[in-house]
Amino acid sequence: MCRVLAYVGPEVPLKSLLLTPENSLLNQTLDPERHPQLQLAGWGFAAWSENFCDPEKPFVYRRPMAAFYDDNVPTVVPALQAHTMLAHVRAASYNAHVVLADENCHPFVFDGSPWTIAQNGFVPGWQVLQRELLPHCKDEYLTQMTGTTDTEFLSVLLLSVMESDSDEDVKRAVEEVVRLVADAREKLGEPGLTKMKMALVSPRRVIGINTGLGHQGETDPRGDWRELRKAEPGTDDLSLGMLLEPMYMLTGRHLQTEQGTYGFDECGDEDATSAIFASEPLTDETEDWSMLEFGQIVFLEKDGEGITRTVDDLKV
Repeated sequence: MCRVLAYVGPEVPLKSLLLTPENSLLNQTLDPERHPQLQLAGWGFAAWSENFCDPEKPFVYRRPMAAFYDDNVPTVVPALQAHTMLAHVRAASYNAHVVLADENCHPFVFDGSPWTIAQNGFVPGWQVLQRELLPHCKDEYLTQMTGTTDTEFLSVLLLSVMESDSDEDVKRAVEEVVRLVADAREKLGEPGLTKMKMALVSPRRVIGINTGLGHQGETDPRGDWRELRKAEPGTDDLSLGMLLEPMYMLTGRHLQTEQGTYGFDECGDEDATSAIFASEPLTDETEDWSMLEFGQIVFLEKDGEGITRTVDDLKV
């Protein structure tokens, strides 16, 4: 699986999110703490700032190479700051079927939708599943597909069934997509563990999703992810553990950026001004991070000076 990082809060230098934390997203490219593979198939980010010519549109950067090999990192990242950001590093097996191209790097942006989307997940056999899923997809999004990834197609499906960008409609659309994929797998006889750990980001909003299907296409897979993660790489148990493991959240006040340090002032949610949603904690103090458990969705929004956080259970 890939790695995802989303931020909402005051304007901060991007290097404080992507470069300086102990377990920064770029460090996860080479040495992810909670993934058995390197993240070498590309990376990218989208960032929003009041200092951009169009503050409502993101600056989008994507490149199909390992982030630590990208010679633009030392100049592009330190030059930018943002109040909202979505970043991603891509994991993919190196074989003849994997296409390394800008078009296959996250995040994905679609005209006609406010959402920028990235996924830490996997939809096996999605090309075959399209036989059942395409009727639910809108032409306005299908015609914007330029790559060959499951995430881009899943994004098209999600946006197509989304009636509005309200929290309630986004949650309903996510639940519908899970059911549609499960039904397609059953009808076509294509069972397979499906990870849908996604981030949807628009200016001052982050929606984090942790859901998916088990090895037999079941919508309620069970197991102790901590024990399952002890299994050997390549086993069904390890794959199930990675499906059931949580995503991570950190809320607080005043992201520290002086002298390259990183962290939040401790405070309750009612006083928080910043929030991060991530595949794994960016700091060694993991106890400061809360978990978004499997089967949950979180809504993070910048509301004036503060941050609102709402966690809800997905009903699939």
